[in-house]
Amino acid sequence: AVVMLGAVAPSWWTLVATQATGRPIGLALGFLVGVIAAEEMPRNSRAYAVSILAMASGLGAGIAVMSLPLADVGERSWRLVYIVTAIWFLVAFDLTRRLPETLRFEARHQVSPPFDRRRFLILAVVAVGTNLFVAPASFFQNSYLEDVRGFTATQIAILTLCTATPAGIGLIIGGRTADMRGRRRLIAVTLPLGTALIVVSYSTGGVVLPITAFLGGFIGSIAFPALAVYRSELFPTGNRSKAAGMLTATALIGGIFGLQATGALLDDDWSYSSVMGMLALGQIIVVFVVLAYFPETAHRELEDLNPEDEIPEAITSQGLP
Repeated sequence: AVVMLGAVAPSWWTLVATQATGRPIGLALGFLVGVIAAEEMPRNSRAYAVSILAMASGLGAGIAVMSLPLADVGERSWRLVYIVTAIWFLVAFDLTRRLPETLRFEARHQVSPPFDRRRFLILAVVAVGTNLFVAPASFFQNSYLEDVRGFTATQIAILTLCTATPAGIGLIIGGRTADMRGRRRLIAVTLPLGTALIVVSYSTGGVVLPITAFLGGFIGSIAFPALAVYRSELFPTGNRSKAAGMLTATALIGGIFGLQATGALLDDDWSYSSVMGMLALGQIIVVFVVLAYFPETAHRELEDLNPEDEIPEAITSQGLP
């Protein structure tokens, strides 16, 4: 509703205010949905649930992109883009009627258990290290293709479509593999390989560029569910949403720093390949932290990972494990 107010904003600053308010609300909704999925899904399906949610998020972003041509209809038709958001009122209405609280939240649990700072710290390092590279690699791709490789807007759109769309398949493969084979080894293999391929795509042209961009995005998508599911698994019910929110903010800080550093280095005449290669070192740190400090959470109940919680009788009686 806040975002839709942009359609009737009387001034630029009012428009900024509505979007500055709506964006955090959207982020909060995103990580809360992830918490609900972690708490409700069986122990062998949590990473897969993350992959499905990521695909749904991509669909939502696609709807936003597809609405952009409305802004070209007339001088004030940019307001129509914000009216499109009204379709989500149907989703909100349905959620208020049919979405119950999770069984784990309704079960007896500590409301404010001690916050595990060590777990938060290692997850925060991973969040910063990952987004330090991912955010600039995504944001600066268009400018690299246009300024360095001479791509037209149409060619950029085609390349983006052909390389980003198959990433959805990678998400599904990653979610299933993480649940079946484990998270840590999957991250250790796919994250550095996907990162290296993206760096190569920023270093070459010709046919190598689209191939490495496609493979880098595809393999990187395989790593995503295994990384993302840890945010909900390593904290008890009383802290799960709090930790997810703080880690989301931490990841954004890492992305902002990566974007600022990339812009500054490019302005200082660094090449795109040099900048991306340097930022890729953060991914090596991520893999080290995951292998050295992360527990393997596949096939384990949340209560096993967080002994502060008692496993709800409703879960065992329904045979969800």
